[in-house]
Amino acid sequence: WEVMQARKALRIEWEPAAPLESTDGHRAVMEELARRKARVVRRDGNPEAMFAKAARIIERTYTAPFLAHNTMEPMNFFAHVTDERAELVGPTQTPEFMEKSLAARLGLPLEKIDIQMTRQGGGFGRRLYGHFMVEAALISKQVQAPVKLIYTREDDMTFGNYRPAYHATYRAALDEDGNLLAFHVRAGGIPESPLFPNRFPAGAVDHYLAEAWSAESSISVGAWRAPRSNFIAGAEQAFLDELAEAMGKDPVELRLELLERARTNPVGEENDYDPERYAGVLKLVREKSGWGQPVPQGVGRGVAAYYCHNSYVAQVLDLRVVEGQPVIDKVCCAVDCGIVVNPDAATNMVEGGTVDGIGHALYSELTFTKGAPDQTNFDRYRLIRHGEAPKAIEVHFV
Repeated sequence: WEVMQARKALRIEWEPAAPLESTDGHRAVMEELARRKARVVRRDGNPEAMFAKAARIIERTYTAPFLAHNTMEPMNFFAHVTDERAELVGPTQTPEFMEKSLAARLGLPLEKIDIQMTRQGGGFGRRLYGHFMVEAALISKQVQAPVKLIYTREDDMTFGNYRPAYHATYRAALDEDGNLLAFHVRAGGIPESPLFPNRFPAGAVDHYLAEAWSAESSISVGAWRAPRSNFIAGAEQAFLDELAEAMGKDPVELRLELLERARTNPVGEENDYDPERYAGVLKLVREKSGWGQPVPQGVGRGVAAYYCHNSYVAQVLDLRVVEGQPVIDKVCCAVDCGIVVNPDAATNMVEGGTVDGIGHALYSELTFTKGAPDQTNFDRYRLIRHGEAPKAIEVHFV
């Protein structure tokens, strides 16, 4: 308490080390770059010619803001550093890497660095970065005493390694009969592109174009759950639904048709997914969810399927709109992650990812003014609440 009060009494004048960025500027930069031709990362066939002759072009743009990790347990670590050795205790995702970093910063041999890991109150990629461990160690060395460093929520959100902001535009060319002629995606972000050019639907369309762009930034970013996939999966799947509607096809059947093409007569040789396993989770979720059967009045039903991090997942979601807000009744999940060693833990991970994904898609946003985040605690950074989670989540493993 005394330390916290002393800190509040400090009057510090900061000198910026880099240009101070704001969200309005980020949006303007992304919109400008998204209009330009970008770096081609994959081209199959002649997509430009197909778009030129198309009877109809479907185009949609999807964006996503920066996000904070906001683990339940803020960053913290215990450190006791002497001239002979360093003892550290706390939650981290990278103990071996941090041993080497600490040895270099403290000038100690590697065998004199002892890191003891505790259970984590959330990681999600935030604890891959050990700056708070180094900070605790350097303070302990300076004061020559054991130190317990604890970030406040405001510290954690202000000095985070955020999920980047992203932008993706999808286009599809259709002929007069509604058949798919060509597919085009142009995706970028600050400071990286979220695009994986060799993932589905690459390999399933004769004429395919993928372009990537990025914008430099001094905002610190890092891994956030499934890096890049956490945005591009939702954007891609939303567009496939738009495409299915324009083609007059069932959303599940359209995906299965494309996957069958990728299985039997693939375009290109760099496709980094297994069409059969991909189709397998779609077929399983179709069966388990009762897809195609009548649903109660007022209930909408949607499907999504994606491959990343060596796993294939398909989900069917049932929701209602109450006073303009979505109420999610049920999510049915089909998962092919290989051998399931611990079914309870695997199920828990799927359930947690589902709830977290829904919450961040609906509520969360981190904006910046003059280089600093506008949201520094939960009074302004919205997370999903217990009552807003799906009423039921079913998980089925292949």
